[in-house]
Amino acid sequence: MIINRAVESMAIPMKDYGPDGIYPEGYGYWGYGTSFNVLFLSALEKIYGTDFGMTKAPGFLQTASFMESMTGTTGKPFNYSDAGGNGSFNPAMFWLANKVKDPSLLWVEKSYLKAGREANLVNERILPAIMLWKGNISTKDIKAPIATAFVGKGKNPMALMRTSWTDSNAIYIAAKGGSASINHAHMDIGSFIMDADGQRWAMDFGMQNYESLESKGVKLWGRTQNSERWDVFRLNNYAHNTLTIDSQLQVVEGDAPIINENKDPNFMQVTFDLSTVYKNQLASSTRGIAIVNKNHVVVRDEIQTLNRETKVRWTMLTPADVEIVGPETALLKKGGKTLTLKVSGAKNITMKTWSTNPPRDYDAPNPGTILVGFEAIVPANTKVDFDILLIPGSKSTIATPKVKPLRAW
Repeated sequence: MIINRAVESMAIPMKDYGPDGIYPEGYGYWGYGTSFNVLFLSALEKIYGTDFGMTKAPGFLQTASFMESMTGTTGKPFNYSDAGGNGSFNPAMFWLANKVKDPSLLWVEKSYLKAGREANLVNERILPAIMLWKGNISTKDIKAPIATAFVGKGKNPMALMRTSWTDSNAIYIAAKGGSASINHAHMDIGSFIMDADGQRWAMDFGMQNYESLESKGVKLWGRTQNSERWDVFRLNNYAHNTLTIDSQLQVVEGDAPIINENKDPNFMQVTFDLSTVYKNQLASSTRGIAIVNKNHVVVRDEIQTLNRETKVRWTMLTPADVEIVGPETALLKKGGKTLTLKVSGAKNITMKTWSTNPPRDYDAPNPGTILVGFEAIVPANTKVDFDILLIPGSKSTIATPKVKPLRAW
């Protein structure tokens, strides 16, 4: 009776992997939820010789591709929602790779098994299961994946794009749409992270320890527009790589779907419709993010204001040192490398930086970080485009083509 009930009950949350493998709650909760899901499926197969059709849940067997693509070229994950900033070894990936007969899904896991990285495995409680789950896969069989882009829809649609799996200096971009109404979500709709030249330039704070907030009386789990959850600095849009309109919060009930995508290695891109996320703040908002010619990143925002003058704030959170070097340009420096942030084509913008010092006594400290971007005052009933170029120092001598309208992407 208990096993039958478990099979029926687990089919409900497994729907969240659909339609193509994205786990809405983020990197850390993928490791937690999927690991115990796989333990159960593995036990069923060994005892009964069947998984009772559970692996046929849409997106479940594709979720390994999603999880592998979540790790950037710096080895750090895309830590959206309530996730930590560090990567981890995931034994469940061995079961999934064996199930679909694709050793390349273990490319990231293989990096954790290299000599000198044993400390990353010590606390992995189900580590021994890889001896049962790897099947006939040998580490020498694990080659780099072929696909350099993963794009998925579902509750938290996103694109995970890179120029190489084997070059640690390659460009990596991860960008998301979705909604702040999802379990463990932040107001990070339209946000992105970026790796290049071995450094993380655009980052996400990720979660703040729950106990540090709950112990101070913060009602952390409300998801209405006026919930205390959105007062936490790390959780609202002010601290994410997205837009803030007239100093307002993103709309919790809003939802940003993917409306266009391209996996061409010379123009990998994803485009989101953010309009409902800025309901009653903007008439429309569309964001496209692309890796162009394998040498730089473009973030293009196309917005239309309502019948009032509007202040638009564009921010990018970074662990780099930042210097405003021109009316449209900032230079970022980290680890001996540089990244140029250039706003192209826009008028009447003011380049700025913002402190990440905690605004409230319960907010976690954020040392070594800063927000960089710009503000613009846009007249009423006006369409405006912002093109932001992110150019790694190693590519700064390469010409950057004019950015096309999103309809041409």
